[in-house]
Parts: sequence; structure tokens; C-alpha cells
Amino acid sequence: MGEYVIKKAFNFSVWLISKCSNMKPLLEKADELRSMKEGTLGKEIANSLDQNNLNLVAGFESHDLKHVLLEYKMTPIDEIRMQAFMLGNRNYTLPCFAILIFGMILLPQKWGVFYQDFKEGRITIPVSGWKIEDYADKDTRGLRQLLSHKREKEMISLQSITRIGAFTAIFAGVFGMVFCLPFLFSSSVADLVGAGFPFVGGAILAVGGLIALSNMAKTPNPKLQTQNI
Repeated sequence: MGEYVIKKAFNFSVWLISKCSNMKPLLEKADELRSMKEGTLGKEIANSLDQNNLNLVAGFESHDLKHVLLEYKMTPIDEIRMQAFMLGNRNYTLPCFAILIFGMILLPQKWGVFYQDFKEGRITIPVSGWKIEDYADKDTRGLRQLLSHKREKEMISLQSITRIGAFTAIFAGVFGMVFCLPFLFSSSVADLVGAGFPFVGGAILAVGGLIALSNMAKTPNPKLQTQNI
């Protein structure tokens, strides 16, 4: 049921963005990717789009790059998994947080999988800034070998402690909201009141953690700059 809801939500989002965008430049860009040599990232992106009957989405062109590069399928579960990876990879953006939290609420049985993807993102070099224009003509195998060079372990700092606290607040808040959610549909007033306040508290915790991470993301960090090939 959770996967069905996620799939429908994603399909609707893509349809809505497509209807509100000028698709001609995106279709031309997709044709350019199709014309590239086999083995290049651009060609593999085009193949993936064609196999899934999809088009590039305005403002999210590099999203498909990461699906192909990181080998996450274009399915509801793999979409959430990729967002968990990207969050671990320091991609502190509203869409990343929103999609991951949405998936965690609907797929609590997959939390262990999402956590493993998150940890993998933590030790992988930053890819959030990679764009199709810069990497489409690069060899996919070579790019994946580059990703296998793991990030050096960071020293404990005030920023690291703040980040850990923010993540703890987010996950504690989401857990509290998921735990209280079934009671919000109860016909008992006592259940509604008893679950309502913790649910709101969980939401406040999660939002507070998101704000903290967003503020941290505004501070430039030279160590996290995209590496050139």
C-alpha cells in the first residue's frame, strides 16, 4: 500500500511539473543524450528514461544522472533509498528531506535499508553538485570507480555534533509521528488527545532538525566541493 501511494504521488508530481514547464528544451536534451556513445553516462541516462517511458523533468535533470550513476532503479523504494543516500552525502535540500520523510512514514519496514543507504552516502565523495552538462560525455564505469574512492573520515567538531543532534531530532520526530499516526484515526477522544500532542511534538522536533541542517548547508565547506574529472 505504501509503495502504491508513493508511486502515485511521484507520477502526479512529474505530470504536474511537466504540464507547467516548457518541454521542448528537455526533449532536445534527451535526444542529445541518445546520440552519445555507448558507455557514456549520457547514453545510459537516455536508455534508462526510454526503458521506463519517462522524460527529463524541468529543474530535476540531474536527478536521473544520480539514478543511473548510483544504480538506483526508478521505482518507489529505490527513489526513497536514493534520497537516503543523498542525505548522507550532505544533500541538505527540501525535496530530499520531504521525499525521505514521506517514504519513512509510509514504509517504516524499510528503515534499516534506508539507514544502510544513508551510511553509504556518508562515506562517498560528494555528488549532489554533479550535472548532466558536465558529466554526460564521461565514461560511466570510470565515474563509478571514482565514487569507490571513499571520503576521508571527518574529525569530530562542533559542526559534526550539531549535525548529529539535528539528525537525531529529525528521526525522533518522524518516529514519534509514525507511532502516533494510527491513534489519530481512533473514534476515542482520549486516543485523539493522547496521540495528538506527541504527534505535534514530533513534527516540531523534525522541523527543528530540518531548519538546523538547512542553516548548516548555507555555510560553505571547501572539503565538500565537487571533484573535477
